Amino acid sequence: MRVPVPLRHAYRLLNHGPTTLVSTAAGDRRNVMAAAWVMPLDFEPPRFAAVVAADTWTRELLAASGECVLHAPTDAQLDLVWAVGSRSGRDGDKFTALGIATEPASLVAAPLVAGCAAWLECRVVPEPAQQDAYDLFVLECTAAWADDALWQDGEWRFSPGSPRTIHHLTGGVFFTTGERLAAAREKRAT
Repeated sequence: MRVPVPLRHAYRLLNHGPTTLVSTAAGDRRNVMAAAWVMPLDFEPPRFAAVVAADTWTRELLAASGECVLHAPTDAQLDLVWAVGSRSGRDGDKFTALGIATEPASLVAAPLVAGCAAWLECRVVPEPAQQDAYDLFVLECTAAWADDALWQDGEWRFSPGSPRTIHHLTGGVFFTTGERLAAAREKRAT
């Protein structure tokens, strides 16, 4: 079930560097693309950086609407991630062509892709020089959600056999998020 995540913790949803999906909508047009270069930038307000190439349909819709949704897909969606990253939305609606289930977002027009581990509704922070020079968009998160089976007590809890977020290496090769490890913590002097 999708549960809200406090905005002060939104950065935690993507801090581990998963491949993301970026959905956009403007008017009756919509799109979804895979993105490997998305990361948290700031805590409060929560901001993210996303590289969206200038010649993409997603970029056109992002520029038109000023908003998007960042998603953390799971290994169950691996083929979907590869498919949306391998075709252009200019050639037809990927949601219809691929049978992608969606839900409405709470604050933006872009749809939420069902079945993900996390969803972050975002608005573009105007930075035209960064966008033009580096295809880099700064996005402020306005609402954040996570799958309660994977997100507990403000952090990821990927148990054995549960879905895991994915990380793209190259050419359709991915890794899943691995085993949870905790470093020994030194006692602080008092």
